[in-house]
Amino acid sequence: MTTINHTKYAILGLLTVGCRSGYSIKQMIDGSLNHFWKVSYGQIYPTLKQLVDEGLATVEQTTQDGKPDKKEYNITPKGQIALQEWIQTPLKEIPTEKNELLLKLFFGNHQSDSTIHDHLAQYLQKLLERYNTYDSIEQMIHKNLLDQSGAKFWLITLDYGKRTTQASIEWCENTMKKIKNVQEEKG
Repeated sequence: MTTINHTKYAILGLLTVGCRSGYSIKQMIDGSLNHFWKVSYGQIYPTLKQLVDEGLATVEQTTQDGKPDKKEYNITPKGQIALQEWIQTPLKEIPTEKNELLLKLFFGNHQSDSTIHDHLAQYLQKLLERYNTYDSIEQMIHKNLLDQSGAKFWLITLDYGKRTTQASIEWCENTMKKIKNVQEEKG
């Protein structure tokens, strides 16, 4: 069974929203996609080369004064079709989330309650920071990008992130209370 290179389609999709260089693709990934789809900087240029080699994108080199030449990429009609076909393909599975905190909690009997509490407190802080980031992104979209054709879909994916983060915040707070209650019952 052939595995699908979803990163290829992520980059094809980014070519449709005005990202034309590896740098602008990286900026968009860092500001949006990385919240739900991880793409390393090292994947971008090999994937762009693959897209060009497969005829899914074109590349034009532009000379810049005092700077290295700039490569600008554009999606081709063949690339548009490939992106559409991928988007329309049914999901095969729900991915399993890798979560270091849950892994450590699973083996919690090998650590002190104070260590567990510290891990949960740090995790909660990171979740709150993530939620605030999502709030800022939502405000930015409403203020600056609402007229973009993809804005409603950006807001839908953002809503997913906000809701799952809020659920994780609630879980974390409840777990901290449970551990505290167990400590008080022991004590």
